[in-house]
Parts: sequence; structure tokens; C-alpha cells
Amino acid sequence: MGNILLADMNSFYASVHQAEDHSLRGRPVIVCGDPEKRHGIVLAASYEAKKFGVRTTMPRWEAERLVPNAVFLKPDHRKYLEFSSRIMNILRDFSPLVEPYSIDEAYIDISGCRLFGSGIETAKQIKKRIREEIGVQCSVGIGPNKLLAKMAAEMEKPDGLTVLALEDVPDKLWPLPVNQLFGVGAKTEKKLRFLGIRTIGDLAGYPEKVLQERFGKMGHHLHLSANGIGSSLVSSGSHHEVKSIGKQLTLSRDCQSEEIIPILIDLAEKVGYRVRQGGYMYRTITLILRDTGFINHTWSVSLADHTDITETIFSTSIRLLTENWPKSKKVRLAGISVSNLVKKSTEQLEMFAEKEKLRKLNVACDDIKNKYGHKIIFRGASLALGNEDRPMKKDHPVNRET
Repeated sequence: MGNILLADMNSFYASVHQAEDHSLRGRPVIVCGDPEKRHGIVLAASYEAKKFGVRTTMPRWEAERLVPNAVFLKPDHRKYLEFSSRIMNILRDFSPLVEPYSIDEAYIDISGCRLFGSGIETAKQIKKRIREEIGVQCSVGIGPNKLLAKMAAEMEKPDGLTVLALEDVPDKLWPLPVNQLFGVGAKTEKKLRFLGIRTIGDLAGYPEKVLQERFGKMGHHLHLSANGIGSSLVSSGSHHEVKSIGKQLTLSRDCQSEEIIPILIDLAEKVGYRVRQGGYMYRTITLILRDTGFINHTWSVSLADHTDITETIFSTSIRLLTENWPKSKKVRLAGISVSNLVKKSTEQLEMFAEKEKLRKLNVACDDIKNKYGHKIIFRGASLALGNEDRPMKKDHPVNRET
């Protein structure tokens, strides 16, 4: 059946608000920019809002037009990290091999841990505990490897439980559009369509030699993925030989620089979370923007010292944005990555905590220091818009849009 599970929280940001405020349950909730302003981008929507067509990166005014009675809320990234930490702790009760993939997703390997029954029985208990103890729903995919577990989790939302075995690939995966294969983005899809590849099945049956000639090593990976073959190695909180950690998002429409501030917050949170979960510190931050002509532009900054603070990722990305991107120029894709990674050491942690103390990062710095002392997972700073300590000018766009 499969020993790899992927637990994916459904509409995580919106669900966190509904879990905290019971009056929001069953109502359309949309997390986006400042409710006082009509411009901004949707970061998350509850399923009650999604059924009206609201989707991530949609402009706020359009979401308001679709669901005029929706509840619009500002993002609370500290709260999302707190809920995520609690969820990961629940998953570790089922197996020591838990690999967080993002703030709201994690792989679990139950190969050597059958105390809770089969994969399906384990998944049911995971879903039950998260629902009862955290108050959010999750979809769980089960497969023989991480790829199929991920694909399975995407098949039924919300509150799904799907098993995808290798023998299921021809019937369940091959008829799907090729862009639904995990790892195939818009750019790759365009190249595949040029070759006449429309479905995952088309890709699975395409000559591997031609794919390798066209895509290099990626061609071999695409061939394996389309046939349901992927890694089954679940690493508990570490990334092997990883050189960089990043996240990109293609926007639903072309946006001006001020409008993508909420997206950069979200990307920075996810990248910072994965850095800390991997036990890394970074020194270089890179901002990636794609214009309307599908041309990528990148800018990087290397810090004097390594760190793992989320706020540094965000503030540096904002500086790169304002220094290099004209306000009138539209953005189609935004991404953030960090590199020059090193594993943490005791000496580095002491220096890191002291540095953050001197920089007066209040709540986030205190959390990091306390969690280091208790030798458990900690969370770094999450930029709270409106925080007077942030290293930005008063007239910076971030002060006008959350």
C-alpha cells in the first residue's frame, strides 16, 4: 500500500483563524492585505470562500466582488508558525521520521512504526488528532514514495484520505494534465506542450532519450516522475547536500511591486521555516522576479554573518525589490531563495542569540532563545507589519500595504 504519508493542512492560514475564532467557522474567510484598503492580494481563502471562485494571489477587490459578505483578515504569521509547530509535534507522535516540507505540509515515514495500524488507520488517527487538538482539517496522501504521497494528497480536498500505489499510476495519474504532475511549473509545461505532451501519460510514454536531450538531467527526472517513481527517503528535519532553499509563486495576474509585499511575506515565512527545520543558517538572500515578457531577474545580497531569521529574509527582499524594480513595471512571478548554507553549531547559536538581542528583535528573538535552551524546534522572527522595530523607512510601501 505504501509507507509514506503526506499531511497537508487545508486552507491553512484561513483555517487557523477559524480555529481560534469559532464565530468564523462555516463563513467565507479571506486572508489578504489591509481590509481598510481595496488593493492587495489574497494569501489564503477558506473553502467557504473558494467555492465562489476565490483563489490565492487574486486581487482583494475581485475577491470582494465574488464574496461581498466574506470576512477579510490581515495575516498573522506568528500565529501560523505556532500552529505549525503544534501540528509537527503531533506527527512526531506517530513516527520519528517526519520531514516538514513547508509550514503546512510534512512527510511521515511509518515503515518501522506500525503501532497505530496500517497506513490508512494511521492517517485516520493523524487527521482526528489534528482536527480535535488543533482545530484544522488536513488531507493525507499515502504512497510508496514521496512523489505519490504528494500527488495523492492533492487528489481529495478538503479533509481527504487517498492511497496511490504504483499500479494505480496508469489509471489515476496518466489521464491528468501534465501541469498537475508535482514539479512541473508553467515554464516546463510550455516546453512540454511544444513537444505535443498534454497529459502525464503522454510524458510517461515519451522517449526518455529525447527528454534528456531537451531538458538534460531534468528530462530523466520528468520521465521517472510521470511513471510514479520518486524518492522514498524521509529525512527528519534535514536536507541532504542541499545548496539552497527557496520558494516561488506565479501570480494569477500581473502585479505592481507594492502589491506583491504580502506575497514576499508569505514566501519569506516558508523559506525561513524550512531553513530552521533543516538545522541550517544562511548567508545569501536572492530575490527572483519574472516580468510580463517571461524574463527572470535576480538580485542577491550576502550578509556579514550567517543567520536563520525570517525577518532578515523579508527585509532584504524588500530592499532588493525597491532598489531594483521600477514601481510601474509589472511582476508575473516572485520568488525568494537563500544559499551559502551551514549547519548550526553551539557556538553559532550563542552568537546568533546575542546578535538578535542587540538588534532588539523582541518577541521573535525571545522565542528563539527560549527554544534553544530547551533543545526543541524554535521559530524565528516573522515580520509583523506595523512593527516599529523593523529596519525600514517610514514611507516604505510595506507601511501602506499588508
